[in-house]
Amino acid sequence: MPEADPRFEQAIELFNTQEWYAAHDVFEELWHETVDPERRSLQGILQVAVAQLHLQRGNNRGATILFGEALGRLQRPGTPDLGLDLDSLCRCVHSRLTALQQERDPEECTVPVLHLKG
Repeated sequence: MPEADPRFEQAIELFNTQEWYAAHDVFEELWHETVDPERRSLQGILQVAVAQLHLQRGNNRGATILFGEALGRLQRPGTPDLGLDLDSLCRCVHSRLTALQQERDPEECTVPVLHLKG
């Protein structure tokens, strides 16, 4: 269970402070050590972090692709939430993806954040 690993909390903190590259690195470590279906959840979150990194670097096409792939993974039936509010994350990612697809600025949308369920 990745959520029992102290690195999981560290990765969430990095993600929520918009340290996209560092968050990606920690989530990727966990992802390599995890099996499906939890692995799928981690990969979706990883893809959101990388999409955000693409946005920072002006690569809207890369961000669009990764946001779409992340949604596909995170919204797939049976994907564990890892104690996180993935519905809220997916709504935010969907808004950013729609903005990109409509050639609007995704920064007009809320920045992705990982909230603990509760």
